[in-house]
Amino acid sequence: MSDCREKCWNDCECVGYTSGNVSGCAYWRGKNLEFVQSDIPYGLLANTYVLDSSAPSRPAKKRHVEIISAAVSVAVLFILGSIVALFAIRKLKKDHLTRKRKEDQLSDLLTLDGYTEMYELESGGANNHHDLRMFTFASIQSATNNFSQDYKLGQGGFGPVYKGKTSEGQDIAVKLLSRQSGQGLLEFKTELILISKLQHVNLVKLLGFCIHGDNKMIIYDYMPNKSLDFFLFKPSNRERLSWQQRFNIIEGIAQGLLYLHKYSRLRIIHRDLKPSNILLDKDMNPKISDFGLAKIFKQNVSEANTIRRAGTYGYMAPEYAMQGIFSTKSDVYSFGVIVLEIVSGKKNNGFHQTEGPLDLVEHAWELWNKDCALEIMDPTLRGSCIADQVQRCIHVGLLCVENHAADRPTIEDVISMLKNETTSVSMPKNPAFITRNSIFDEAETSRSEKLLSPAYEFTVTEVEGR
Repeated sequence: MSDCREKCWNDCECVGYTSGNVSGCAYWRGKNLEFVQSDIPYGLLANTYVLDSSAPSRPAKKRHVEIISAAVSVAVLFILGSIVALFAIRKLKKDHLTRKRKEDQLSDLLTLDGYTEMYELESGGANNHHDLRMFTFASIQSATNNFSQDYKLGQGGFGPVYKGKTSEGQDIAVKLLSRQSGQGLLEFKTELILISKLQHVNLVKLLGFCIHGDNKMIIYDYMPNKSLDFFLFKPSNRERLSWQQRFNIIEGIAQGLLYLHKYSRLRIIHRDLKPSNILLDKDMNPKISDFGLAKIFKQNVSEANTIRRAGTYGYMAPEYAMQGIFSTKSDVYSFGVIVLEIVSGKKNNGFHQTEGPLDLVEHAWELWNKDCALEIMDPTLRGSCIADQVQRCIHVGLLCVENHAADRPTIEDVISMLKNETTSVSMPKNPAFITRNSIFDEAETSRSEKLLSPAYEFTVTEVEGR
């Protein structure tokens, strides 16, 4: 009977129960004020029981324990739920702040506000650079074996450059902004923006960047043949450069400059063109790199002046070195020096004799005036070069390094003279070179005096092969 009573008690619709001398219970259930009798087992005795509100219920102590247990459970669940919700809200806020900070940082990186008044970037800020890939620091560490010395490709003014391989198997070059570098965030931003906007077969390809605390990195497509100076200024490597390869490199550099000066959305003055900044891909195609010192011009601006000069000794145009004036003709001067270096296999500033010329430009000019310009040619090219083509390159190189910027050809004219043998080429005038007891020496003295002024800045870089 106790079993029947317990079952009826736990059934909200049960209003009565009974049990006989055979197994089983019978119940009366109330539904919508009607009572439904269950099947009464056979042989059931007529002992019937009805639940009465006045009847004794389950022990109060047991009910209290159940109520308290239920209340405690609800309270615990509520507290746990509140804690989980609090952590979730805090995480959402943290993620939002982190995302906002990264967006602000990216937006700041991709704008050059306050950098120069000589350009206008397209509106849209970081939205125009949504295709830039932001590498994680962990992925760069993994790609470069934690910046191992075995992965180091070279050292520049910006900082060290490392080879790496991404998890997808792509070879990359990682340029790390050194804390000891004379260049800083301004140069980093300049290079990041310019290369992300510029697309040309003779310009290095930017893959993305990484920022981790004070560490700032730019990630490029890896160039397996390193840079032009690696071949030009090492006797063991120089003979690997045939004349056809050298001529293709000269033409490729000129095409890259033509794009920068005329056909890109922004007119770009590189300001640091030199062999170490000419990278070579697997097919020895040249790629202009290192835009940290570049300047952006409006299309209707032809030249500008600055007191903050930066560049590499031996490749700086005289008007820029002495007066701070730079233009597309400044890059043309640097290009002319590179042409003479490619033809000769010698550095412009590699002359240290007590007598004779002080640099390659002066040496080339002396040979030109003696009508024996081909003597400047790299001896490893004899028998494999086209003499007329070499002569024309020397001629064009000397036109590019003329003392007055106005007398130098545009890069468009340079390409025409190099590719079209029927194009008339004017005779070169006195180039800008350093001679003993020359006016240039006086200008150097004047410049040294100006360096004493705190408002006057000047940065030069000595070239060393990697």
